Amino acid sequence: MTSTAFRAAGLLTAALASAVVFAGPASAHSPHGGSTVFVQTDNLQGNSVVAYDQSADGSLVQAGRYPTGGLGGQQPGTGPDHLASQGALTYDRAHHLLFAVNAGSDTLTVFSVDGDRLIRRQTLSCGGSFPVSVAVHGSAVYVLNADGGGSVQGYLSVGGLLVKVPSWHRGLGLPSGTTPGQVGVTPDGGKLVVTTKSGNSIDVFPLGLLGPAAKPVVTSTPGQGPFGFTFDAAGRVVVTESATNSVATFTLDRDAKLTKVSEAPTGQAATCWVIGSGDHFYASNAGSGTLTGLREDQHGSLTGIGNTATAAGTVDAAVTSDGKFLHAQTGAGGGIDSFRINSDGSLTRTGTVTVPNAAGGEGIVAP
Repeated sequence: MTSTAFRAAGLLTAALASAVVFAGPASAHSPHGGSTVFVQTDNLQGNSVVAYDQSADGSLVQAGRYPTGGLGGQQPGTGPDHLASQGALTYDRAHHLLFAVNAGSDTLTVFSVDGDRLIRRQTLSCGGSFPVSVAVHGSAVYVLNADGGGSVQGYLSVGGLLVKVPSWHRGLGLPSGTTPGQVGVTPDGGKLVVTTKSGNSIDVFPLGLLGPAAKPVVTSTPGQGPFGFTFDAAGRVVVTESATNSVATFTLDRDAKLTKVSEAPTGQAATCWVIGSGDHFYASNAGSGTLTGLREDQHGSLTGIGNTATAAGTVDAAVTSDGKFLHAQTGAGGGIDSFRINSDGSLTRTGTVTVPNAAGGEGIVAP
């Protein structure tokens, strides 16, 4: 084992041993008894996370605003989706931490979460240029950088603070003008998944004690434009295909190759983001101002269940931990449209709020 490998193994051991040092609050719920929603503004003059308390009827009331200490950013040619990504704001339920990317200053901010209040703990280098997505599993955190051919930088959470692991940096080698869409870790923690959008591939890095494999296993998806994704209860990957405005499910084999199971068109424009609630999934269509509902059967096949109108520029969305409500960012005006999820998967609007200085913003969680 090399000296670098020894150091990485030592950091991992330290992180696992000290995971209990930082004891966060019991939950991220509002002190008023409902859920809490956090949304990122991605404002170019100063990025912030705005906290909202959710009422019993699903409506939102602003509870606080917390600067990240960094700047928002905007990809060239984007409209209501400045980051052109999914997962720019991520909650670590195990450690009660919130991670926010600052694309305009190439940094990552770490907050501790206390109900609807945030305490900024760190703002640190993202290990690349223009971070757009962040994923967490256990004590490992991964940031996806969009520029410079794309890259992933890994960190370890040590006592509630992140430590960058230099040997956990992986370049994606994307062509100039091509940017990735999202990074995520499989539910079992065994693989790191990256979508490349116009790179037309889904890259999977097997994960081990010493971090991601040196090279990804690449599944080509010609002409599909894989963008955002989530996972279903069986561990399948549910992916939006932005080039064909559809949603697809894939099995992920032991060898890290993906096999398509099902594909369902939305009939909408700019289908780029997807979130799940049980056996129902909801795709955000920025070009149509709609959410497309889909039902998944036990085999992974998808069936459309209709479209629900939102304000213009539907982007990232989040489902509350109880699965009862969905909150969708609408980037054209910088708002949030809230909905009750009915038993048949249909959506009933429960309210709309405008997030201060958040036009084009992406990143929302509902712990």
